[in-house]
Amino acid sequence: MIPLDDAWAHVHDAVPRLPVATVTVPDALGLVLAAPVVATAAVPPFDNSAVDGFAVRAADVTAPGTELPVVGEVAAGAVAQGPLEPGGAVRIMTGAPMPDGADAVVMVEDSEVVRSADGTERVRLSVVPGRHRHVRPAGDDVRPGDLVLESGTVLGEAHLGLLATLGRAEVEVHRRPVVGVLSTGDELVPPGRPLAPGQIHDSNRVTLLALCRSAGFDAVDLGLLGDDEAPLESALLDAAARCDAVLTSGGVSMGDHDPVKAVLARIARMRWMQVAIKPAKPFAFGLLDGPAGRPVPVFGLPGNPVSSQVSFELFARPGIRVMGEHPSPHRPRVAARAGEAFARRADGKVHFVRVRLSQDGGLGFVATSAGAQGSHQLSGMAAADGLAVLPDGAGAAVGDRLEVLLLR
Repeated sequence: MIPLDDAWAHVHDAVPRLPVATVTVPDALGLVLAAPVVATAAVPPFDNSAVDGFAVRAADVTAPGTELPVVGEVAAGAVAQGPLEPGGAVRIMTGAPMPDGADAVVMVEDSEVVRSADGTERVRLSVVPGRHRHVRPAGDDVRPGDLVLESGTVLGEAHLGLLATLGRAEVEVHRRPVVGVLSTGDELVPPGRPLAPGQIHDSNRVTLLALCRSAGFDAVDLGLLGDDEAPLESALLDAAARCDAVLTSGGVSMGDHDPVKAVLARIARMRWMQVAIKPAKPFAFGLLDGPAGRPVPVFGLPGNPVSSQVSFELFARPGIRVMGEHPSPHRPRVAARAGEAFARRADGKVHFVRVRLSQDGGLGFVATSAGAQGSHQLSGMAAADGLAVLPDGAGAAVGDRLEVLLLR
């Protein structure tokens, strides 16, 4: 067996890095910025009102109750017809440009409009605004030349909004990985079809496709194949031509005489590993040749459904994120207290136990078993918030500190 860190280091060092691409801003969510973003204009681009109210010259409002004639109106998206002369007020909406000469805004809530018989309006102001009150000056958020986003930023929702307010329609990023998922085995049947004796439904492909999508990858369903080597080899070579990485499940254990293993051994540069972890001990990793010799990683995950998911979380998900230059490829880990005893025996492996997490009066996380822990038992995995990491040894007693890899 090899240590988990050694297996991960092999994956990290071998996966290729994806090229830079220019994509539209809405399509950049979750991707890593490949070049710094420098502002070329001010945001906001002009002085504007932060509230609905009346734009005034602060010097004209000397005491509560001051009345000024309403000499105009400016809405968001419009401009004032002219400068505000001394002694007047302009009705203004949130976001509208400040009239030249105005240097303060009094909110609607602090004003009262008085209409005279001839139809003219005056506004009575109940507060004395200081200069710049409720005014958002040009460049208040961003000034020309500001470094707005650094290269390597993982673009979230607010980042996309910032790019949009800068007027950016496109952005340079490390390309979104395209990941193909393949299932093989004569014993597998797609969900929705009846089972014959000895058959099971194909759950791994459904799960792995969903995990890829939730990780921000473009997932490609490569289908379900039987145990015939010829179509399997054709499918893997086709996947290498159109995907950045390929996931298979099953056929990676020691002593397996599986067509997946036979084909990969023939067409890819593979390393077959027994990792010192439970579940997900068997793992294979290698490189297929894509177009023009481009290396395409292939992750051979175990066939048991829980093992397949754990192997994805420990190797495939972070490995593919490294391909996209993600600065934090791994799931976050948190400290928790054991809410029950987690017994195990020493076997040279790190155990990953499916746990639920709760909070104990604001004192931190408490971990309890999520249910069945067998590598074939998906019910416990479906209920889990994370994987408690149990180093080799006797396990953990109630109240012991645990490290938990967060799944959600």
